[in-house]
Amino acid sequence: MEAGIIEHDGIVERVEKRCVRVKITSQSACGACKARQACGMAEAQEKIIVVPTSDAEQYRPGEEVRVGVRKKAGRIAVMLAYGGALVVLLAALVVTIVVCGASEGAGLLAALGSVAIYYLLLWIFRRRIEHTIQFTITKI
Repeated sequence: MEAGIIEHDGIVERVEKRCVRVKITSQSACGACKARQACGMAEAQEKIIVVPTSDAEQYRPGEEVRVGVRKKAGRIAVMLAYGGALVVLLAALVVTIVVCGASEGAGLLAALGSVAIYYLLLWIFRRRIEHTIQFTITKI
């Protein structure tokens, strides 16, 4: 594994014109614990990663691959998804209650509405954001 790269092993689910859909299993922190079957707390989720690549035709469904992303890009994604939403939520709450003098209920509605608008904007600009978070794919 390269320094600065986060990698996951997966299986090619489908090959399209210029991209490969890879199924990976994301496990919680207790996924490696030997007692995970006994406690029942271990979570594993299957996720589909769409990897744009000009070499898509060399991959076949069922083939094992390794998908990677730069750690910096992963941090950007986390900051956009969680950090940005938290900042918007707190800012809207403070402005509504402290500056405008509204009730806590109105502050709550304004904060939740602001976060909804924030996520809508992220969705609208998703194509622009995709270019900053690029995945790599290699055969195992």
